[in-house]
Amino acid sequence: MRESTDVLVVGAGPAGSTAAMYAAEKGVSVTLIERRGEIGSPVRCGELVPSDEEIRGMFPSVEGIEGLFDMPRSLRVREIEGIGLNDPRGRRSLIDFTGYVTDRDRFDSHLASKAEEAGAELVTGCMFKRAAGGIAQTSAGEIAYKVLIGADGPWSRVAGSLGLPKNRSPYPAVTAQAEGDFDPYVEMFFGGIAPGAYGWIIPKDGRANVGVGFSPKFASGPVGGYFDAFAERHGFKLATKVSGKHVPSEGMASRVASEDGMIVGDAAGQVIPVNGGGIPLALIGGRACGEIAADRVLRGRPLSDYQAECERIFRKPLDVAAGNKRLADALAFRSDFSTALCMRLLGARRMGRMIRCGRLFP
Repeated sequence: MRESTDVLVVGAGPAGSTAAMYAAEKGVSVTLIERRGEIGSPVRCGELVPSDEEIRGMFPSVEGIEGLFDMPRSLRVREIEGIGLNDPRGRRSLIDFTGYVTDRDRFDSHLASKAEEAGAELVTGCMFKRAAGGIAQTSAGEIAYKVLIGADGPWSRVAGSLGLPKNRSPYPAVTAQAEGDFDPYVEMFFGGIAPGAYGWIIPKDGRANVGVGFSPKFASGPVGGYFDAFAERHGFKLATKVSGKHVPSEGMASRVASEDGMIVGDAAGQVIPVNGGGIPLALIGGRACGEIAADRVLRGRPLSDYQAECERIFRKPLDVAAGNKRLADALAFRSDFSTALCMRLLGARRMGRMIRCGRLFP
């Protein structure tokens, strides 16, 4: 491992690997460290990737996404034709939605390999501890850097070292894979599990990702208990162990760049609050982060340009989505009755807007 590098990226998920690739392509030295021994494993994700058209609709200010989301056909495990929204009374509204489901372990490994092909050095089993004065302390020793990028998840240690805000109130979620044949629709279940909780079924090839997340302010008890009840209700035959994570739910952090570093992906709260989707935001943010980091090394570009780019692309859609979530928390998620009533009053059209970071009302 290099003892010094131009750009040090912490976390080899989609955001970190994308940042590393785009920085390395500009010719600077890049070190990408990952605390886990195997990229992308264990999988703690619904694995849904929206189509280019859906991404443009959610984030109309983003540019040049065709190449960014051009993945090998082998990573498209199942095409998605819509989303079913299910209320606690069993009423289902179907909205059009296109995209595909991937295998996150292979997806993440592909992106990490692309970063290595571009010239980045990948080091697995290396934990970031802290950083100060251009020196990062890791489990493998010290690494000197010129720019530090934190793609290390919702409890980002890099954010703390850079003096950037951490995520507030990320909510717990658990997921597993179930065997069976499922229709090509993502199914989302609101209520019926616990107040403020929701479940999902995301189809794959002869299996599906199934999971539960909840807002701690409304539910009580461990999320695993709610998952067990959800799995029993639907008769799932689980094929993998249940894995958990925390999902940012308050929108993008107020600051994502400091004098010598940036945060991206879950670390920056770049996650859609109403559905937990983060893969497209990770790739969009990772590209901007990597390019600006390299430009900082090569020509002194200010990292504040990354803040400006994130404000331009993400701020409005994620603020709208966070506002919709707060409205749902205040009015809908207090009981199964209120959840069913609000979903019926909103209807499929407005619920579709909510899923896509759109305003519910003019």
